[in-house]
Amino acid sequence: MLVTAPALDPTLGYDFRQRAARNKHGQRFSAFLPAISKQALKRLGTEVRSWRLHHRTGHTFADLAREINPIVRGWMQYYGAYYRSALYQFLSRINAYLVRWIRQKYKRLRAEKRAIQCWQGVTARHPRLFAHWEWVPSVAPVW
Repeated sequence: MLVTAPALDPTLGYDFRQRAARNKHGQRFSAFLPAISKQALKRLGTEVRSWRLHHRTGHTFADLAREINPIVRGWMQYYGAYYRSALYQFLSRINAYLVRWIRQKYKRLRAEKRAIQCWQGVTARHPRLFAHWEWVPSVAPVW
């Protein structure tokens, strides 16, 4: 008898497919689990790009956090309910956009190495400034 995964409404943003899982003893096995779909990730990425964070040099970190935290927190609650790690790459890309904002705002931090050092200092001093830093405080190597 062939068992198939239940079909989900594509507007929900989830898809079932084979993913790695762990049992109660820590052993890895394959299971059909829900996670954010590729279409939903693409839609979220388009929205984040539309924010054009690197052009908001008149804002402070707190201003940016106040604007994007409710949106990102909602995404984390909805799409992170199942298989949270599927969101990690997307959330680290938001961090890369914020590093890009640092490089545009502060002339002395235009070099990538200095901007990353500044980033690490900010995340160490204010670990809860952005909602997604709870899951992913690092920056994706996007450059």
